[in-house]
Amino acid sequence: MKVLMLNTFDAVAGADRAARRLQQGLRGAGVDAGLLVHLRYGVGNGILCRDAPLRRMLRRLKLYLGTLPVRCYANRPVNNFTPALLPDRLPAQVAGIAPDIVHLHWLGAGFCRIESIGRLKPPLVWTLHDSWPFTGGCHVPGDCRKYRERCGACPVLGSEREEDLSRRTWQRKAQSWRHLPLTLVAPSRWLADCARESSLFRECRVEVIPNGLDTETYRPMDKRAAREQLGLPLDRPIVLFGAVNPLVDPNKGWHLLQPALKLVGKRLPNAMAAVFGADAPAIAPDLGMAAVFLGRLHDDAALVAAYSAADVMVVPSLQEAFCQAASEAMACGTPVVAFGATGLLDVVGHQGSGYLAQPYDSDDLARGVLWVLEDRDRQANLSGHARRKAEKEFGSDRVAEQYLSLYRELLMTR
Repeated sequence: MKVLMLNTFDAVAGADRAARRLQQGLRGAGVDAGLLVHLRYGVGNGILCRDAPLRRMLRRLKLYLGTLPVRCYANRPVNNFTPALLPDRLPAQVAGIAPDIVHLHWLGAGFCRIESIGRLKPPLVWTLHDSWPFTGGCHVPGDCRKYRERCGACPVLGSEREEDLSRRTWQRKAQSWRHLPLTLVAPSRWLADCARESSLFRECRVEVIPNGLDTETYRPMDKRAAREQLGLPLDRPIVLFGAVNPLVDPNKGWHLLQPALKLVGKRLPNAMAAVFGADAPAIAPDLGMAAVFLGRLHDDAALVAAYSAADVMVVPSLQEAFCQAASEAMACGTPVVAFGATGLLDVVGHQGSGYLAQPYDSDDLARGVLWVLEDRDRQANLSGHARRKAEKEFGSDRVAEQYLSLYRELLMTR
């Protein structure tokens, strides 16, 4: 079996890690699995990218040019809206590789036009890493549910016009994908339900398969050694928070975490916050406790050290398709406190592997952190449950086998 996965990047954000981990799991099972990317940053077998300097420069230019229609709108959400207008050679590239299965992942940032997806030959599997495939262009719609109809007057764009960019983007998807035999996979039940409720995909088959990870790489590390590696104190409770650009992406919930940390700091004045994915801001934030900024952690070993050094991981996101930071922390034996909403409902077991706070109540988020930190026996039990849940549900071998079963079924019935 020859599987070709498509994803814009190979080593930038969560979708990239999920695609690479699935590729590695499939290759470990003997599948010829390649990953075709638009821009390559990492190393590894099976990553396909024409990476000559001139091509790379043109692709970066394309990434910028693709955002120009979005920049005309008041909100200018260039990282939360992809119109996918610029031409590409994707159908020809895929045809030249001639895979048995084409597996789509995250396709924003200039990888391909909407119309090019409609020209790919089945069988087609599409793993949803955010809401873009079924919306009029936004990746995180927030409270908006206009994707259930045909978008327009888009709140993400700050638009009041029905015939705006979101409506036109939705219409292009509807026209290009009308007869496309897609099988969708969502990493959580919440995202699967959103897709089923959407006007674009309500007739499609939607399966739920979690994102996987290597639980031999992501495993508990000696806490003392982890803290020494990162230069963190040995005698203080550490609350960990992190993501890609966590201080500037409003969806990651920094604005909700800050008041929660102040409440924790009042009860536990010795506690410390550790933040990864961002450098220290020019003006130190008032968190009610000491804070250290670890910057961008570029490899698995550094992430494992960060998760293992922490006593609790906090994920205050508004919406998550799944949240690999949570599953990674759990695999390292670190309990997770998050809001009980969206994809995190499938990752964190309330008072089993962590605590699910009332959405989006900073006071209850603080209660969850304190509930974990203030009882050492409870924290140890949560740690064990978190590790076992990650091994049982998120192991890359198990996830790869679920996808293999789906691939075989599609190949038998085409």
